[in-house]
Amino acid sequence: MTGAPAARPIVLGVAGGSGSGKSTVVQGLVHRLGRDAVTVLCHDAFYRDLSHLAPDERERVNFDHPDSLETDLLVADLGRLLEGATVHVPSYDFTTHTRRPAKRAVEPAPVVIVDGVLVLAERRLRELMDLKVFVDTAPDVRLARRLRRDVVERGRNAASVLDQYETTVRPMHLALVEPSKGHADIVITEGGHNQEALDAVASRVRSLLSDRLGEAGGQRPRGKP
Repeated sequence: MTGAPAARPIVLGVAGGSGSGKSTVVQGLVHRLGRDAVTVLCHDAFYRDLSHLAPDERERVNFDHPDSLETDLLVADLGRLLEGATVHVPSYDFTTHTRRPAKRAVEPAPVVIVDGVLVLAERRLRELMDLKVFVDTAPDVRLARRLRRDVVERGRNAASVLDQYETTVRPMHLALVEPSKGHADIVITEGGHNQEALDAVASRVRSLLSDRLGEAGGQRPRGKP
């Protein structure tokens, strides 16, 4: 005799421009929902390995174009998580634009957050999402945050960061990221500082999870929101 089927996890997509505050939003949602109830897949981890290119050639790659990311692998890993399997995702080194040898184990959980600049621009990812969020932050704030991050955390100089912003980041944002806001169910302004918006998203996720558990006959998956 078989028991009630396990509930399919709730998939929450979090998108927004570079420096919009997506990571802070994700951290706020994990805090509200509980670490045991949430697992996070970052699209950034799936940048393609460029170890076959010379260092100067790597710098010329358009990292803001969808082709720079191995989205097929992200979709496959997300599918396995939804089936209850543990996946091992790449670990990316942004200073060398290469993948590290060791991968990171990601465990299944009742809620899966998929985070990245382009996650709402990818139809295959959207089709797997139960709730889609776009973090909408002013361009000058995003640029300042990106400049600080890349100089402090990734060892780059300000001139190269600004050049990349002008040549690829801003054009790709206007062409792909900004239009993807139209797919969002919820738009968060002020990023992770918008506590009321984070409370609302967390409440919506709990409601979706409760409905999903009811559909599955009341069997609760691993973790508790």
